[in-house]
Amino acid sequence: MTETLAFGTVDTVLGRLLVSETETGIVSLDFRDTPAARERAARRTGLPVVDAPGRLDPALAALRDYFAGDLKTFELPIDWRLTGDVQRQVLGTLYETVPYGRTITYGDLGDRSGTGVHAQVIGQVMGGNPIPLIVPCHRVVASNGIGGYSGGSGVEVKRWLLTLEGSIPATLDWDIASPPR
Repeated sequence: MTETLAFGTVDTVLGRLLVSETETGIVSLDFRDTPAARERAARRTGLPVVDAPGRLDPALAALRDYFAGDLKTFELPIDWRLTGDVQRQVLGTLYETVPYGRTITYGDLGDRSGTGVHAQVIGQVMGGNPIPLIVPCHRVVASNGIGGYSGGSGVEVKRWLLTLEGSIPATLDWDIASPPR
């Protein structure tokens, strides 16, 4: 059987997210549903795109529940084909060992993953994460602050996600319904 790629979207307070899934699992997540994002996912996977009603229902429901504050752990199958060996090891360690409400520093994730790569390289791995939110690169922080974030509109989205999860305290003006865009 030939593997295929299917797309699904979910409207969230951060905007409409695009989720790409193969028969193996979630392969990518983009913060914007654009033709370019769809073309990029199809090109990177090299798979034919199909309409697959229902295939993405569990992932889309999980994302809705996450943004409502009702889901703490994503238990979705992941298709790691868009990652190299070191990236897969680091992201897999992150996915499996850093739960909702917790953070880890770039350096500690490098140590925990067993890859021996430095904090700066871990930052590059996070920046290249094809499945942000589900593989929670927003939970990886600098030893002296929040660090960077390449998802959505950047570090303010990271701050908002960490506040949603209770990893950092909410400011007086924080509002779950008013995230950065």
